[in-house]
This record gives sequence, C-alpha cells and structure tokens, in this order.
Amino acid sequence: MGNTREQKEITRATGVMGFATSLSRVFGLVRDMVVARMFGAGFGADAFFMAFTIPNLLRRFFAEGSLTAAFVPTFSRVYLDQGEAESRRVANICWTLLLLIMAAVTLCGILASPWIVRLIGYGFGAIPGKLALTDFLNRLMFPYIFFVSLLALVTGILNVLGHYFWPSVSPVLLNLAMILSAYFLADYFQTPVVALAIGVLVGGLLQLAIQIPVLRRYGYRFRFDFHFRHPAVRQVARLMLPGIAGVAIYQINIVVTRLLASFLPEGSVSYLYFGQRLFEFPQGIFVVSLAQAVLPAMSRQVALGDDVGFKDSLRYALVLIALVTLPAAVGLVLCAIPVYSLFFMHGAFNYEDVRQSAVVLAAYAPGLLFAGVSRVVVPSFYAMGDTRTPVWISFWTLLVNAGLGVLLMQPYAHVGLACALTLASIFNCSVLLFILRQKLGSLGLKYVLGSMLRILPGTLVMAGFVYEVLQHASWGQAGSFWFKIALLGFAVAGGGSIFAVGCVAMRVPEAAQAYSLLKRKLGWGT
Repeated sequence: MGNTREQKEITRATGVMGFATSLSRVFGLVRDMVVARMFGAGFGADAFFMAFTIPNLLRRFFAEGSLTAAFVPTFSRVYLDQGEAESRRVANICWTLLLLIMAAVTLCGILASPWIVRLIGYGFGAIPGKLALTDFLNRLMFPYIFFVSLLALVTGILNVLGHYFWPSVSPVLLNLAMILSAYFLADYFQTPVVALAIGVLVGGLLQLAIQIPVLRRYGYRFRFDFHFRHPAVRQVARLMLPGIAGVAIYQINIVVTRLLASFLPEGSVSYLYFGQRLFEFPQGIFVVSLAQAVLPAMSRQVALGDDVGFKDSLRYALVLIALVTLPAAVGLVLCAIPVYSLFFMHGAFNYEDVRQSAVVLAAYAPGLLFAGVSRVVVPSFYAMGDTRTPVWISFWTLLVNAGLGVLLMQPYAHVGLACALTLASIFNCSVLLFILRQKLGSLGLKYVLGSMLRILPGTLVMAGFVYEVLQHASWGQAGSFWFKIALLGFAVAGGGSIFAVGCVAMRVPEAAQAYSLLKRKLGWGT
C-alpha cells in the first residue's frame, strides 16, 4: 500500500484525536471510580445509569452519529467547491435549524419522561421508588442532548477545517463536572446520586462553550439564518433522516440490553455499565478517533472521484483497527479483575461486584475488533451518500441482539446479555463488509487478513507474558496497592513492548508507519 497524503492525514488526525480522547478517557475512568466508590452497584446507581441511557442514546444518534455522518461530507463539498463564504452560510443555516429542532426534542423528552422511563426500565417497577427516581434523573439530565447536539455540529465544522484536538478533549469537562458534583454536592441531596445528574447537565454546557472561541478563530460566527431550503441543508437532511434511524437502531441494542437487565437481580444494570465502560476505553481512544479521521478523507476522495484512493484509505483504516483492537481485546480479558480490583474495589463496590463486572467485560471483549471494523465501514457508506444500507443492517442486528439476549439471559443472566451484544456485533460487521464489497467490487480484504495474521503472533506472546506477570498478586484481597499497580503497569508496558516487537518482526507496515510518526512527534533521532 502506498504512503499517500491521505493516509498521513488519517494517521495524524487519528493521533491527535487519540491523544485528546485518551485524556478524556482517563478522566472518565476516574469518574467511574468515584461513582463506584460513592454509589456502588445498587439502587441509586442502577437508576442513574438507566436514566442516563436516554439522553446518551439521543446524543449518539442525533449528534455523534447521524448528524456528523450527514453534515461532514456535505459541508466538505461546499467548502471545497464553493469556498469559505458559502460554507459559513451553510453553517449558520444548519445551526439555526438544529437549535430549533433540539429545543423541541428536549421539551418533548422532559414531558414524555414518565412513559419513556417505564418503557426502557419496566423491570424497575417491582422495586418501590426506583422508577420514580429514574424518571426524576432523566428529566434533570435531558437538556444535555441540546448542548451536545450543537457541539456535534461545531465538531464537524472544525474537523473539516483540519482541527481535531479541542473537540476530542471536550469530554474531559463532562467528566470533571460529574466528579466535582459527586464530591461536593452529594451531601446536599436526600438521594446523593442526584449530584451526578447535575454534573452531566453542567458538563454538557461547558463542552459546547469551549468550542465557540475556537470556531471564531477560523472566522465562523454563528448568526440566525432561516433559509432552510438551501440545497446543502436539504442534502444534510436527506442523509441524516435515514442515518438517525440507523444509529438509533444500533443504540436501541443497548437499550434492549438494559431493559432485559432490569428484570434480572439488582446490580445487573450496573455490572453491564461498568463492563461496557472499560470495553469502550480502547474503542473511544482509537476506534472512534480513527472513524472521525477517515470520514473527511473519504469524503474528499469521493468528491474528487478517486475510487482507488477511497479503497486504499479503507484498507489502511481496517489494518489500523486490527493493530489496536486485537491486543486490546486480549488485554481487557486478562486485566479485567486487576483493573476493577485496584481502581473500583473501595467503599460500596466489593469484590463480588469486581468479579461480575470483569466477567461482563470478558464477554464484551471479543466484539472489540468487529465493532471497530463497523465503525470504519459505516462512514464508507456515508461518504458515498448512502445512509440507507446501514439502517437495514442495523435493524437486523437489533433483532439478532434481542433474540439472542432473551435466549441467553435465562441461563447466563447479565453475562448472557453481554455475549448477545458481542454476537450481534459480529453479525453487523460481516453483513456490512459483504454489502460494501457488492457495491464497490474487491476491497482488497486479503491484504487486511494477511496483516491480521502477522499481528497475531505478537498478540499471543503478549498474552502469555501478561498472564504470567499478573499471577504474582492476590487481586481478591485489598491492600498492597502500590505493589499491585506497579505489577499491572509492568504487565501492560511489557506486554505492549512485546507486541510492538512482534509486529516489527512480522513486518507489519502500518506498525512501522505509526512508529515513524511517533518518532517525529517526540523528536527522536533529530
């Protein structure tokens, strides 16, 4: 594969967003540690996680999902073909329209909250006061979707302009707001978990607020513009409407999982949440960053009619996904109990909570590769202006997840629900690749598979090393914190080094390119 300009741009953008997202994920881990220590995995935590499901779901399919996927290719074409002045006009119209729509959605969500909460947390009705608390928390947090939807529009503009850092680092503010609210406001409420909901609301506002000055530096100052019939805006709407359905169906998978978990013993919703949070750690740091970085590049290639470059960018992104997710999935399984034991086993969170969360994470982990591939393949459809195909695939994925969830929750409880989501991710990824190949012809997936086979030996040796190192501590017992954290750090650093050497020995070219980029950024050898 050629070392093209677009590949370098994808790698650079992924690196910038990966670093910024790493920072936010570290704060997210601290936030989850605070939540686990203060609220445990019971009544209040279950209610909060279930309530946060609703605005978080809307964030993903109104904001991060369909809006970004529809807006970035359209805005990129306007910016390249018609210039900055017209791109500013399109930005103003989209801002005005989105502000009106999300104000209406937020109001409707608050008014309809009792029915929505009963629908997704039906099993909570058996526990007095649990549905009422979930409803109150949902109403309190619902305006969060208003702020982060506007944030998604700003992020899309900045990404097209080549600015990635501040949009990627903004979640740090959400995590900080939640941490500080939990520590300083919890004692002021009869139900302490209400403090977390206030943190979500404040964090959403701060995330949007810090982006506006950055945008102004590029000459974009939002003004109301009601010319909603502008061709570019209509194009965004045409792409976004089916995109909403597609991302909504994907997110409904998580809602279905939590709905089924509400019928399981208390704590099941929390176990699934904590398992998913660590599962999303590598996904959020690299996979989401790569998907965001590859969409503008692919959109430019489609606009220029560069089919060869488009496929080349896709293959390159898929190999990078495998390069990160294969060792990450193995590491998640091996390090689950040590990580939960070290950072979460305090206060209200006991060793049984550690063990149950770790088993859920182990069930999620194999799906990391497939979820990562899907994250890159779906923008390929979006870049080509096709948002309908992912909708239908997501719909069938929803049915697969729901069916498997019902079958597996009886014998395996919450672990069965996690396994169902993993199997549904495999189904989703396989069908996406099959249909994309039908549309474009050969994608060169043999090259991707060959790279994965070269990545595998280093992964296996890494796994053996990490497993042996972690046997030297008793993770079920409290104490020896500094020894254990040093041991875990040695296992992770040593395992990562072994994996890197393995990739170099097996001549994985993308690993060498990533290493060269790192050397240049750090000034090594200069």
